[in-house]
Amino acid sequence: MVRFKHRYLLCELVSDDPRCRLSLDDRVLSSLVRDTIARVHGTFGAAACSIGFAVRYLNAYTGIVLLRCRKEFYQLVWSALPFITYLENKGHRYPCFFNTLHVGVCKVETFHKLLTTVTHVPGTIRTCQKFLIQYNRRQLLILLQNCTDEGEREAIQKSVTRSCLLEEEEESGEEAAEAME
Repeated sequence: MVRFKHRYLLCELVSDDPRCRLSLDDRVLSSLVRDTIARVHGTFGAAACSIGFAVRYLNAYTGIVLLRCRKEFYQLVWSALPFITYLENKGHRYPCFFNTLHVGVCKVETFHKLLTTVTHVPGTIRTCQKFLIQYNRRQLLILLQNCTDEGEREAIQKSVTRSCLLEEEEESGEEAAEAME
């Protein structure tokens, strides 16, 4: 039996219009990426990337998207993402772009600030999850540093601790329900 290897691209959908992210749907996003690959790379790119391509994770509030594709063709997907300039859903067209956060790159070498070569790309969701945790921590620190007064800082800290406590309560509630069964 043959195991097919995949690569994961962690992206952020950036838009000035908040309705853009709230209208996100994995089917709409998947068809948008596939259409863009077909437009940029032709029928070969569309056929190569259609097998094994999927939107594995989508967070409409943060705009974080995790795309899965075959190992052999991840560069086709990666190179087509900058050509996405709008999101069309339910008759509305929202300007946006994809910011690629992580491709599981372990080592990047830069020569003369012009040429960048990627030497290793691991293919697990776990590496993307680890990167996303670090990215969110950095974003939170930037948000806290940009606070203008102590009231904003306390409101953000309360919001973060409240969401952490809610997650812990949900987990403990699920464990108690499983124990009762």
